[in-house]
Amino acid sequence: MSDSPATVDDPALCALIERVQRARAARSNLCIHGGNTKAFYGNEPRGEPLDTRALAGISSYEPTELVVTVRAGTPLADLEAVLAEKGQCLAFEPPRLGPGGTVGGMVAAGLSGPSRAAVGAVRDHVLGVTLLNGKAELLSFGGQVMKNVAGYDVSRVLAGSMGVLGVICEVSLKVLPRPAATATLRFELDQARALRQLNEWGGRPLPLHASAWWQGMLVLRLAGAGAAVRAAVQALGGEAVPEDQAGDFWNGLRDQSDEYFVSARAALDSGAALWRLSLPPTAPPLALAGDCLVEWGGGQRWVSTRLPAATVRDAAAAAGGHATLYLGHDRSAGAFAPLKSPLDRIHRELKRAFDPDGVFNPGRLYPGLCP
Repeated sequence: MSDSPATVDDPALCALIERVQRARAARSNLCIHGGNTKAFYGNEPRGEPLDTRALAGISSYEPTELVVTVRAGTPLADLEAVLAEKGQCLAFEPPRLGPGGTVGGMVAAGLSGPSRAAVGAVRDHVLGVTLLNGKAELLSFGGQVMKNVAGYDVSRVLAGSMGVLGVICEVSLKVLPRPAATATLRFELDQARALRQLNEWGGRPLPLHASAWWQGMLVLRLAGAGAAVRAAVQALGGEAVPEDQAGDFWNGLRDQSDEYFVSARAALDSGAALWRLSLPPTAPPLALAGDCLVEWGGGQRWVSTRLPAATVRDAAAAAGGHATLYLGHDRSAGAFAPLKSPLDRIHRELKRAFDPDGVFNPGRLYPGLCP
């Protein structure tokens, strides 16, 4: 792992550095945010607001190299519009949870959309990061090419860190061309049969790109070269979904505006919570009361339920995975599954190394993580 100080000649960066210096001297806390579209995610935000939106704009974009470097306060919608002009995209389909969502928040939250099982997560597309740590030092990790190993793992660690290690100021991302062809199919299957079918398809050379199962219906998206998609459609059968209808469905799933998420949010007031379970794709259906949506070939399972947190987490652990409280009025059990040693020790050592005085986002990832 290597790091190097970044040049500070930008007024917005200087202002952030001064703010962190003051907070550190006063032993106060800062709550990092951009568009604040993910305030619901993680444990309760605490500290004085530290707005990153002044750090806006694309620093460099090389379409032929499939790399873009962008400042963290840049609206995600602006970045995607620029990429679309060149027929490119963020292949991991980050959820657009509101019009003000920023690139920094996208990386800090580490959330990926329907295509995650096929193309990888946010962290797999992060090439380099400039970070303002808790000592008010501006550090650069990684680079702008996939083969740049220096600091590469540090860049990845920041994806999903929820801002507890520092302020993401700039990020270099791998981008990809939009698929040449797509097709969406649907099949009437119960959950157990759908999981078995997805795992069987996963072992075949098919251009699988996304999947979703809910209430007896499995929806499958194929993407890639036109010939490969056409051959897969013919081989798999099922019912073809019209292109415009399919686009609306996958966008709704990506942005969590789909009917399932609308129902899950409505159930919050009656005591339910929405859980995000990460499981082995081969895990059978879990015996949890509630409404379940399955994504990522079985690897991600959403459960809207009134069951206690311990019951949900025990079921996920027994299946070889873990459960995150994604939406819920009661966060007393912690949003993220408690860590066991040595992971707990590693998280604490990272926090001490990057933010020894506990300036940033106290408790947002794990309670008691701060010194």
